[in-house]
Amino acid sequence: MTQLRLYCDEDCMDQDLVQALRIRGIDVTTALEQDMIEQSDESHLEFAIAQGRVLYSFNVGDFYQLHTRYLSADKSHAGIILSRQQHYTVGEQMRRLLRLSATLSAQDMQNRLEFLSNW
Repeated sequence: MTQLRLYCDEDCMDQDLVQALRIRGIDVTTALEQDMIEQSDESHLEFAIAQGRVLYSFNVGDFYQLHTRYLSADKSHAGIILSRQQHYTVGEQMRRLLRLSATLSAQDMQNRLEFLSNW
């Protein structure tokens, strides 16, 4: 089972969360680290696809629409995880992302959209 690799867009790239995930063995990078600040949502998704990373964002509406558009156009993505902003503490986000990562492989996440609230 290939472990998920995460890409946090600029909405959700909290350094405490990123560090906590890295300490626990999750391969994660951020929009800031990849010089992707102020890029379009589609650019973030395309970057994640090119890197084989699951995109994590608080931008629920826009990425839900992008997911639907990609599937309708027979375009693939590596997966999207969405959460409402300020809904979870850093610790709760970390626990839910770890639970999701322990359950779903990179292959499982192909073209899949998950809501953090389900984990």
